Amino acid sequence: MTDDPLIALRPWEAPEVTSWGRLPMNAVDRRSGVLPLDGDWRFQLLPAPDAPVGGSWSSAYVPGAWTVQGTDDLPQYTNVRMPFPEYPPHSPAANPTGVYEREVDVPAEWAGRRIVLQVGAAESVLLVHVDGRPVGVSKDSHLAAEFDLTGRVRAGTRSVVRLTVVKWSDASHIEDQDQWWHGGITRSVLLYATDPLHLADVTVRASRSGELRVDCRVRDAAGALPEGWYVSGELEGHLLTQDAEFDRFNAEDERVSDFLGEARLRTVVEDVRTWTAETPELYSLTVRLHRADGTVADTSRHRTGFRDVEITGRDLLVNGERIFVRGVNRHDFHPLTGRTVSYDDVRADLITLKRFGFNAIRTSHYPSDPALYDLADELGFYVVDEADIESHDHAHEIADDPRYLNAFVDRVSRMVLRDKNHPSVVIWSLGNESDYGANHDAAAGWVRRHDPTRPIQYEGAAKLDWADPSVASDIACPMYASLEECVEHALSGRQTKPLIWCEYSHAMGNSNGTLADHWAAIESTPGLQGGFIWEFWDHGILQRVNDGRPVGRGGVGLYDNGVAAPGHRWAYGGDFGELLHDGAFIADGVVFPDRTPKPVMYEHREIAAPVRIECFRHEGIVLGNHQHFRGLAWLAGAWELSLADGRTLTAPAELPDLRPGETAAVPLPFELPEEGGEAWLTLRVTTAGDEPWAPRGTVVCLPQVRLREAVPQAPVRVKNRSVEVDDDGLLVHPLLTCAPTLSLWRAPTDNDELGGTAPRWRDWGLDALVRKVTDVRRSPGRVTVHAEYACEAGVVRHLQVFTAVEGAVHVAESAELPDELDDVARVGSVFETVAGLDLMEWYGQGPWESYPDRAFGAPVGHHSVPVDGLFTPYLRPQESGGRYGVRHFTLSAPDATGLAVVLDEPRQVGVSRYRAADLTGVTHHDELVPRAGCVVHIDAAHRGLGTASCGPDTTASYLVAPGVHRWSWTLRAL
Repeated sequence: MTDDPLIALRPWEAPEVTSWGRLPMNAVDRRSGVLPLDGDWRFQLLPAPDAPVGGSWSSAYVPGAWTVQGTDDLPQYTNVRMPFPEYPPHSPAANPTGVYEREVDVPAEWAGRRIVLQVGAAESVLLVHVDGRPVGVSKDSHLAAEFDLTGRVRAGTRSVVRLTVVKWSDASHIEDQDQWWHGGITRSVLLYATDPLHLADVTVRASRSGELRVDCRVRDAAGALPEGWYVSGELEGHLLTQDAEFDRFNAEDERVSDFLGEARLRTVVEDVRTWTAETPELYSLTVRLHRADGTVADTSRHRTGFRDVEITGRDLLVNGERIFVRGVNRHDFHPLTGRTVSYDDVRADLITLKRFGFNAIRTSHYPSDPALYDLADELGFYVVDEADIESHDHAHEIADDPRYLNAFVDRVSRMVLRDKNHPSVVIWSLGNESDYGANHDAAAGWVRRHDPTRPIQYEGAAKLDWADPSVASDIACPMYASLEECVEHALSGRQTKPLIWCEYSHAMGNSNGTLADHWAAIESTPGLQGGFIWEFWDHGILQRVNDGRPVGRGGVGLYDNGVAAPGHRWAYGGDFGELLHDGAFIADGVVFPDRTPKPVMYEHREIAAPVRIECFRHEGIVLGNHQHFRGLAWLAGAWELSLADGRTLTAPAELPDLRPGETAAVPLPFELPEEGGEAWLTLRVTTAGDEPWAPRGTVVCLPQVRLREAVPQAPVRVKNRSVEVDDDGLLVHPLLTCAPTLSLWRAPTDNDELGGTAPRWRDWGLDALVRKVTDVRRSPGRVTVHAEYACEAGVVRHLQVFTAVEGAVHVAESAELPDELDDVARVGSVFETVAGLDLMEWYGQGPWESYPDRAFGAPVGHHSVPVDGLFTPYLRPQESGGRYGVRHFTLSAPDATGLAVVLDEPRQVGVSRYRAADLTGVTHHDELVPRAGCVVHIDAAHRGLGTASCGPDTTASYLVAPGVHRWSWTLRAL
């Protein structure tokens, strides 16, 4: 038996014990006058919490997870499954336990003051000792724990602080979230001191009417409150008044003891500047606690936003306006430090999101680092603040388990108490994927009593019946419900609540198909208000290939543009030797691990465009302001006219003065040339001045309209010139190393694999088609080749007609797919070029990657990208780099030699250094060997991407159907 009462308590296996000796959570600002304790601590990693501490110490950096700091306990990724077999509330006997220790010099000037230790976050159970004496226990891996050290340490002396962190516990069963499992102290540690008479909590409520109410709770560490104390407040030079009626009520209220004081301050701000995500106006508020003689005992500073959040009918309103929620789910993540993020990291995350049109964040699936809320207030985001509750593997058992009741209420209430003063927080979430039970209702009841100013959401409750008014969710917040299902509900007459997806459009690998279709429906269907894409990050951890270990904090500079440096790679599930894992399912973000945007970000930017081209009329262009609260004065514009013949014309654009929701016609900026073929007009919208999230000139959106369609022109046949085709019916051309053949296969995307289509393709044999020539007919200037491709589902008949035309070869093709091939990856041609063709230039959609169901954000124009830059480095290699709507393209060498291809109509084109077999044969990019030439795909039809790795597949209109497909193209040398 141990004589340590904290170890004897065994809190890692006692769900009813959520804390011991821990102070209540509060929203008092304590960022001034603190003693930071971040840095190197002495460290030991024990095999279990009751193992003895030995004599050999290493070093660990705080904040940081030990799983990325050179220990033998490495990160592990599971999605639903727990990483150990024990049922709740039990944890495994083999339980890594980190012991952190350091000396702390307590400042001499803190004599007579109350001294508090704050541990920002510890995963998952924290035991605190000072000078060998027990101080307290805390659970909840994502909220700070505070402990009163007054009387345990002395000002002007040195003390030893020991923090013991137990990795697995009963709490792990309700932290079963879709992310890496780590262990350690993942947020900052500090000491701070206050006067014994101190602010215990501050609650700020500021409405759009300009009314401000500040409720203060006061305590004295010495015991009973002294006579004569009072509270004052100042809002940017404007003094708040104390609410005498509230004070009189408290004086008569027997519930208020001599050890707790309450006071209320009020004011009304005239002509108030209201806070929204578009206009994040903040006021500086200072609250002071005074002794009877007027001297200040304590101070708390806040940045306050005046705004209202309410639900009226089936609409979520901010300041009385129905808003669209353009959201993303976000974890605290960093590829070097795991769970630990800095203020600058969080700011960079939010700036990236802001630049690509996002206005909302769901803190999946726990309260985020405190920096996020300050920055969301400042930069402008609507935040769904989510409690640290997910019991995915044992959800049904835990939801009604009274042993976990305290944990549910504790985690939800502490989140609310910490974050309630942030205007960015507009919704409280009770957690994620934890079924629904009495524990949720208890937590919801506490929230409704403490904070009636915000709605509550919880998908687990709402999924039982989106319209049920009795469940603990004010919002219908489905997870991956199909668009058709949600539209049907909104039109059914049964809807009673706003419908905002908590998760939709799963961003795993090459994904996010039909995003534009979703938003076309959302913006045109009353009752639908948006949702949160899953998710922000690919959680790839930078790993050294030679030893398989995380690089850790020293890896800055070992990645760029989504690619790890040679000798390194982005690790996902299974890469650290763990037998139980969920593979690349951790790589499901809209940005790569280094925050490089994936192509879907450009799709979202255009979907969320604040100013749009509504239509083109003969008298001009109709522009619309699609914001909720802001005019267009903060934006600047320029016109670009792209003609198919290669010309691009530009002109300045003066944006009209439009209020939200208004439209106006503006004259055409150009007189359209009579010649030049197809013509597209683009409005390049940029920031007119510096924004907090973007310097002047940053692109905001690129709305576009077609002014003139293309006029098809048939190539002129030349009969006296031969077309060289070999005995196998394959085109012979000096710039091709592999002749064009039929392709029905692509390197499966994550959606293809997990959604079940790739296994069908393999069963059909589409990845190994065998070509058999059945007929070759030659005539002057033309060769016709009939071929068959046998597969398990039947025979595909392929026709190629090669015709000599004006110094080039025209290729007309058709492919007849049997009815059994009802959903293939593509139908088109694939060929390979000679080496040295390193630049692709094209007229079509771009410049970034696009596919049939994810092409809204790729404007038509003239684009130029090095061939190596066309490839998108999704963490698990797969189909990537395609460009949709290509009209013609060239592949050229530095001396401008090369080849040009003109297509019969806009087609999907892929140019890569890799064959599909190259991509499917490896698991990471460091294993890929690029080919010297280019692998070129020209598709008559290409299957959409969908999001079937977790969510709906693409819609029927983006599937490749059986039957006859026809396409043609012309190849010539430059």
